[in-house]
Amino acid sequence: MQPLPDLKVYDTYPKLLAWNAERYGGDVAMREKDYGIWNPITWADYHAKVKAMALGLLNLGAKRGDVIGLLGKNRPNWIFAEIAAHAVGGMSLGIYEDVIDQEAKYLIAYSDVRFIFVEDEEQVDKLLGLEGEIPTVEAIIYNDPRGMRKYDDPRLIPLADLMARGEALDAEQPKLYAETIARGTGEDVAVLCTTSGTTSNPKLAMLQAGPFLGHCAAYLEADPKGAEDEYVSVLPLPWIMEQVYAVAQPLICRIRVNFVEEGETMMADMREIAPTFVLFAPRVWEGIAADVRARMMDSSPLKRAAFDAGMKLGLAALDQGRRSPLADMLLFRALRDRLGFTHLKSAATGGAALGPDTFRFFLAMGVPLRQLYGQTELAGAYTVHRADDVDFETVGTAFRNTEIRIDNPDPNGLGAIVTRHTGMFAGYYRNDEATEGTMDGEWLVTGDAGYFDDKNHLVVIDRMSDLATTANGTRFSPQYLENKLKFSTFVGEAVVLGHNRPFLAAMLCIRYSIVSKWAEKNRITFTTYTDLASRPEVYDLVRAELLKVNDSLPEAQRIRRFVLLYKELDPDDGELTRTRKVRREVINDRYGEIIDAIYQGRDSVHVDTTITFQDGTKQRIRTDLRIVDLIAPETEKKAA
Repeated sequence: MQPLPDLKVYDTYPKLLAWNAERYGGDVAMREKDYGIWNPITWADYHAKVKAMALGLLNLGAKRGDVIGLLGKNRPNWIFAEIAAHAVGGMSLGIYEDVIDQEAKYLIAYSDVRFIFVEDEEQVDKLLGLEGEIPTVEAIIYNDPRGMRKYDDPRLIPLADLMARGEALDAEQPKLYAETIARGTGEDVAVLCTTSGTTSNPKLAMLQAGPFLGHCAAYLEADPKGAEDEYVSVLPLPWIMEQVYAVAQPLICRIRVNFVEEGETMMADMREIAPTFVLFAPRVWEGIAADVRARMMDSSPLKRAAFDAGMKLGLAALDQGRRSPLADMLLFRALRDRLGFTHLKSAATGGAALGPDTFRFFLAMGVPLRQLYGQTELAGAYTVHRADDVDFETVGTAFRNTEIRIDNPDPNGLGAIVTRHTGMFAGYYRNDEATEGTMDGEWLVTGDAGYFDDKNHLVVIDRMSDLATTANGTRFSPQYLENKLKFSTFVGEAVVLGHNRPFLAAMLCIRYSIVSKWAEKNRITFTTYTDLASRPEVYDLVRAELLKVNDSLPEAQRIRRFVLLYKELDPDDGELTRTRKVRREVINDRYGEIIDAIYQGRDSVHVDTTITFQDGTKQRIRTDLRIVDLIAPETEKKAA
C-alpha cells in the first residue's frame, strides 16, 4: 500500500488533490458510465477540472467565505465543483437532488448562496421558479445544455463557459491557482452539511477541512481501503457519509469512485464494477433483500427449494459463528455474483438502524456487512464493526480518536449517548442557540439512547424522544419494531404506535413494486396504489407477515391492530427525512384521525384528502381504510 499524505501539511481538499495529481496523475481516480461506456478520469484530469472551475469562480468574483451551492445527481462534476468551491475559500452546500422548491429556497436564502452548480434543465427550472425568493444567487452554472436554449436569464452560465473562463485566467496568471489554495487552512469551514431535520428545517453543520479529513483517516484505520479498491457512489452526495466515501476518503487513500449511469441501472452497473466496498442506507439493503425474495416468488419450484434450503443452512451456520460451504455452493456464490457483491471486502449500512433480520440475511449470504453509527455533526460515522468482530445487535466500537459516554444510565445501563472526537463540527451555521443546545461543554449530545454491552460494543436503541411507554408501563422502541416489520417482502414502510396507549398498533405502507407483482401473479385486479392497498387479499397477505413478526416478540410488544395507508410515506410531504427517517410529529398530526380510530376500536375510518405530487398535480383520495385485529379482543383480555 502506498504511503498516505501528511494531513498536517495537506490539510485541505484542494491541497490533497494537488498532492495526488503530482504523484499519481496517470492513475484512474474515478469512472463515470455514459451511454453504456465506463469513462475513466485520472488524478491529473480531476485536478485540471477543479482548477478550471475554481479559476472560473474567481473570474465571476467569488471570494473567501462565500457559500456555493450544489444541486444535482451524483456525478464527477458535482465533486469537482465542491472542491473548486473550497479552493477559492468558499463553503460548499450540497442540496438533495429531489428537494422540493420551498426546501431549496429555504437553504439557499438562509445561507445566502451566491453561486450554485446544477446538472440540467430540471434543476434550473426549480431555481428560476423561485424568482425573487433567492436574491443572493448571482450565477446558476449548469452542466447539461440540453433544453437550455429557450432560457435568457442572465444568471445562467454553461459549465463549459465557466471552465473556459478559468483556463483563460490560468493562461494569464499561471501561479494564481497555487497561490489561492495555499491561502486555505485546515481550520477553514469547507462543508455546510444539512442535518436530517426530523423535527424542523434542517440545520447546517459547519465542517472544517482539517478536522474532517483527520477523522476520515481515523475511519480508514478501523476499516482500511486503498488504491486497489473500488467504490460505487449511489447515495446522495449531500449526505454526510457520501461526503466521507466519495469525496474525502478517496483524497486520502485513493480508492476509485465509480458513478452509475442512472438509478435504474445501479445494480447492473455495480455488477460490472464488482466493488470492494459499498455503503447503502438501510432502506436500500431492505429493498435488495425484498427484491431477492420477490424474484424467488417468480422462480421454479426447484429454485425456490434451493433458495429455502440455502438460507436455512446459511442462517444455521451463522448462529454457530461460521459460514456454510454447502449453502455457498448451493445458493450464495451465484447470488453474490448476481448482485455485484463478488469482490466485497467490506460493506456498511448507516443513516438509520437496520433491522437484525435483514442484517442476518446478508451475513448468511457472505456479504461482509457492518453497522456504523454517527451523526452529521460528528463528521458522519465514529463507530463501526471491525472485520473479525461483527455483531448485528450493535453498532461496533469507537474509532481511536473518539470518546463515548452514557449519561444518566438506568439500572440496565441504558442512557443518553454523548460523544466527542477530533473531527466534530464547528457549530451550526448562523445558529449559535442551536449549537449551544446540542453541546455539553466539548461533548455533543446525540439525542439517542443506548448502552455498552459486555464486549464494549455500543448498542443504539432509538432516539431518546422516540422511546415510548404504553399506558400499562411497557417500554418499547418503535424503530426496532418498525425494522422487524420492514424485513417483510411486502412491507415498504412502517410506523409503530402505542405511546401512552393501551397496546401497540402499526400503520403500514405496502412495498408497491413487490405487492403489485404478487397481485398480478394471483390475478387480483387493481388500478392504483390506493386501490391495491385496500384489497382484502393484500390485507390477508400483510396480516400473515405481521403474525410471523409477533411470534418473535415478547407478548407485551406485539402488534395488536394495523391499517394499510392509502399512500406511501414521502419526504416531499415532510413525513420522512431525506434519509428516510420517520418524522413522528408530522405523522401523528397528519394521520391523527386514523390513529384515533385504531384506538377507539373501530373497524374502519373514512379518508377524504388531496395528494399533491412533485410536479404540482393533485389527486383527491376518498376511501375507507380497514383496521384489522391481529389479536382477537377476547384473546387480548385473557393476555391482559
